[in-house]
Amino acid sequence: MPTTRAVRNSLTILASAAVLSATVVGVAGATPPGIPSAATAKSDLAGLTVKADGSLDGYSRDKFPHWIDQGNSCNTREVVLKRDGTNVKTGSDCAPTSGSWFSPYDGATWTAASDVDIDHVVPLADAWRTGASAWTTAQRQAYANDLTDPQLIAVTDNVNQQKGDKSPDQWKPPLTSYWCTYAEMWVAVKAKFDLTVNTAEKSALTDMLGRC
Repeated sequence: MPTTRAVRNSLTILASAAVLSATVVGVAGATPPGIPSAATAKSDLAGLTVKADGSLDGYSRDKFPHWIDQGNSCNTREVVLKRDGTNVKTGSDCAPTSGSWFSPYDGATWTAASDVDIDHVVPLADAWRTGASAWTTAQRQAYANDLTDPQLIAVTDNVNQQKGDKSPDQWKPPLTSYWCTYAEMWVAVKAKFDLTVNTAEKSALTDMLGRC
């Protein structure tokens, strides 16, 4: 027969495991859809066209109409805030009134939506330099509001601003533990939209996927 202490210890271990499981599920639920496995990302990376980035001539964020209406009074930003947040409550206009957001780039948690940016994993300017300059406005709008691929994610606003339009050879998430997932998302978007990568970018992505 187990002692009372042994039973108590077993219950503590089980409870801790349940909490850990719930935490992992919660974090996983806050990630964008369509993140490929490392093996798929490596295969997709090998298939991307490698060439020098094009010019930013003619680029404007206005050429990528974003935060468009997604129905139910919600725009794209608000949809992602609800998707990536925890216990998010919204007003009749769909703007969040409460909730919390965990930023996987830096590990910070925020309780005000104003502290959170919606990052385009592959930035609009990078897309322009690597193929989107030849797209129609409708194609660029679809790219900038893509909710079916791992292209949009809620993160700490100043971290997103530090990233700017940099590719992975120039900027990586502060948390090295997220580098694998970030590279998987980046490659998935480039592959989906047939965007090119430059040599330094491909090398950085290869190294990041090597951490998976």
